Amino acid sequence: MELHDHGLASDLEMMRQVAERRQVLRWLLASAATLPLMSCGGGSDAGSTAASSGAGTGSLMTSTTGACTVIPEETGGPYPADGTNTHGGSIINVLKQSGVVRSDIRASFNGATGVAAGVPLSIKLQLLNASGSCASLAGYAVYLWHCDREGLYSLYSGGVTAQNYLRGVQETDSAGNLVFTTIFPGCYAGRMPHVHFEVYPGLDKAASASNRLKTSQFTFPMATLNDAYTASGYTASVRNLAQISYATDDVFGDGSSLQMATVTGNVTQGYVVTLSIAVNG
Repeated sequence: MELHDHGLASDLEMMRQVAERRQVLRWLLASAATLPLMSCGGGSDAGSTAASSGAGTGSLMTSTTGACTVIPEETGGPYPADGTNTHGGSIINVLKQSGVVRSDIRASFNGATGVAAGVPLSIKLQLLNASGSCASLAGYAVYLWHCDREGLYSLYSGGVTAQNYLRGVQETDSAGNLVFTTIFPGCYAGRMPHVHFEVYPGLDKAASASNRLKTSQFTFPMATLNDAYTASGYTASVRNLAQISYATDDVFGDGSSLQMATVTGNVTQGYVVTLSIAVNG
C-alpha cells in the first residue's frame, strides 16, 4: 500500500475548519435556551446496561479539577503502524496516510476498501492534565487502533495486510473529549481484549511517533466481554478468552483499575465505552 508523507498535514486544515464550525454551533446552542445541548458525538447510551466498571467515567465530562493518576505506560505491541517498526521489509506508518484523521474507523481509507464487521462500539475518551490539577486537555491528539473481531490487525496480519481499518486519529475538543466509532475487538490467544492508543500534544505532532506523550491500552469488564462474544463472528474469542485472565495478562496483570473502561449497552444495540485518561500535559 502506498504511503503519503503529506497525509496528516493535508487533513489538519480541514479538521481545524470543522472545529471552528463546531465552536460556532456551541455558541448558538448556548444562547438558545429552548434548544437541547449537543453532545460531542458518538454512540447512544440508550438500551440496557450489560456491564460497567467504576474505574472509568460514566459520561464525558465538561470540566475537571482535582487530583488524578497518570495512566500506566504500556507497550504499543507489534502492530502499531506508527512508523516504529517494519513488516515485510517496509516501515509502516499509517499516521502519514491521507484520511487518517477521522472519527469512524470501521472502514479502510486512502484507497483501501475493506470494512471491519462486528458489534458496534463507540469509544468516548477524555484527556486530563495530571500535572495541571486534572484540567481537560484541549487540542491534543489520540491515535487509536485495535484488532478486528477475528483478532487480526490491519496492515500486519495475514489476509488484512492490504487494509488499514480500525486505526484513526482524533483531536480533543475544548473539554478534552473525543469519540471513535468502531467495532468491538476480538480476543486473540494470549491477551485479554484491549485497545491501543497514543497521546500527542496536537494534530501537527501526530505524524511522528517521536512526539508521543503516552502509549497505553485499555480493556473491558468481563461481563461485557462475555456478552459481546455471543455475537456472530466471535467464536474464536470465546475460546481464547477462556484461556486468559486479567491476572495472567502481560499488560493488565499488574493492575487495570486505571485502564478498565466503563461500558453501557448490549450485544444487540452495541456498546458505549467511556474512559478518562490522565497524562502529564
